[in-house]
Amino acid sequence: MAVNPYSQFASTQLILRDQLAIDRTILANERTFLAYIRTTLAFALTGAGCIKFFQETAIHILGILLIIAGIVIVVIGIKRTITMANNIKEAGKNCVI
Repeated sequence: MAVNPYSQFASTQLILRDQLAIDRTILANERTFLAYIRTTLAFALTGAGCIKFFQETAIHILGILLIIAGIVIVVIGIKRTITMANNIKEAGKNCVI
């Protein structure tokens, strides 16, 4: 498993500037998760459109693969978002405002 890039800050006392940086990182993590959701919706809707509007078997298979790819993307996005949120939370434990 990857090492927490924020572990070097766990033993130090953080100041307000550091807390604001952590807040920006939390917001960036949320934006990234929303990008994963947006990509998932695009894949799933494109796949559903392929299935609904075309009669060829190859296009139906492509639609199913796009829907499966969307599901895989959202699972990866959830996993990465939770991991990063835990890393950020650990870095912010020693913050003094």
